[in-house]
Amino acid sequence: MSDPHAPANNPHADHDHDNGAAHGTRGSYLKGFFLSVILTAIPFWAVMTGAFKDPSTAALVVMVFAVAQIVVHMIYFLHMSGKSEGGWTMMALIFTIILVFITLSGSIWVMYHMNSNMMPMQAAADM
Repeated sequence: MSDPHAPANNPHADHDHDNGAAHGTRGSYLKGFFLSVILTAIPFWAVMTGAFKDPSTAALVVMVFAVAQIVVHMIYFLHMSGKSEGGWTMMALIFTIILVFITLSGSIWVMYHMNSNMMPMQAAADM
């Protein structure tokens, strides 16, 4: 009878999981999950209760929480840090933050200008 743990009989023998990348623990996943829930609940509460009188302040707060949530996801779920993969994951984090900033600020800019340049509803009805 052959040894069931021999490399020839073990289908997982050729998979090396020690590739230098960080692996998450149950505690780190739970920490990331709870941070994500909190970073979602706070802006949702702030917008739904009208905590901010100025809409631009509310939009800025929501964007800040969105960027923080992206960083939490990248650290706790994608395991990006300055130590893994020779620092390339930190460069990916910086690149992602820049892209998110450009996307969010561009979206806010476009929505603001669309709102200010739209024809009033009464003028459209008179045509």
